[in-house]
Amino acid sequence: MNVLFLCTGNSCRSILGEATFNHLAPEGWRAMSAGSQPTGQVHPRSLALLAREGISTEGYYSKSWDNLPATPDIVITVCASAAGETCPAYLGPVLRSHWGVEDPAHATGTDEEIDAAFETAYRILRARIEAFLALPLDELKGDRARLKAELDRVGALLP
Repeated sequence: MNVLFLCTGNSCRSILGEATFNHLAPEGWRAMSAGSQPTGQVHPRSLALLAREGISTEGYYSKSWDNLPATPDIVITVCASAAGETCPAYLGPVLRSHWGVEDPAHATGTDEEIDAAFETAYRILRARIEAFLALPLDELKGDRARLKAELDRVGALLP
């Protein structure tokens, strides 16, 4: 199963989701990420955070949803609406769920405050990914309605 973490810029949240999912996922499950309007670079604080967590940063880059390496089975949007952010709508016969997370790329303040915003986004995504991967995945693959309901439930979890 291919899971696409999708947002607008593909520099922070979707990259954090992709790398964390791939770090934790069982065999046969793979994540990728993309943006509807990619920034063209992964935010350095995202890469630093992943490295601190012991998650490989090898091969991650900001890319468009037009250049996916595989067709997704599941699309998880991670954009948030608090700053008026428009969430891209992926078209195609995929299962969709929304896991809104505030964009740490827009955080302001001291270095500690900005780092805390990245840490918060990561912790939310990691808790949701861990909850997703704790589901009976083999059982759910064949039941799209139940998988959708579980993904939506997981998307509301906070650490």
